[in-house]
Amino acid sequence: MGCRGGRWCRRALGRRGAFLLILGVGKTCWGIGFLVQPPPADGLQLLTAVGPLTAWAWVWIVAGLVTTASAFVRVGRDGLGFIAALVPPMVWATAYTAAVVSGEFARGGFVAVWYLTSHVGVICWAATVPEYSVPPAPRRARRGRAEWT
Repeated sequence: MGCRGGRWCRRALGRRGAFLLILGVGKTCWGIGFLVQPPPADGLQLLTAVGPLTAWAWVWIVAGLVTTASAFVRVGRDGLGFIAALVPPMVWATAYTAAVVSGEFARGGFVAVWYLTSHVGVICWAATVPEYSVPPAPRRARRGRAEWT
């Protein structure tokens, strides 16, 4: 038997909303982690040339908050959440790809592919999944008189 909050969340958010909520909270936490302790800038020279990693942390945080907020809107109006979710991993994948091409960070190619598959690919796939593609579970029969015809 599931908890009351879980059942409410499932009904209120649906599959797409639940995905956006999880993704949004994750992106927000990832960005806060960059603020608390910025990682080494290996492979991120393209980004650090524009601003410090703490500033780029806000890209993750804002995108996470927009994604989280989009979880609570109706299906069909949640597109902004998927777009916001795509921005940070695409920026990071671009930075790592540039670092590979310039020869500054050879491992960056693998990190870029990781961002493109586990982030961008999954988000693009989830954005195309319709909310109600699976038929609802059958309802239990009600107690009472059966009508015979």
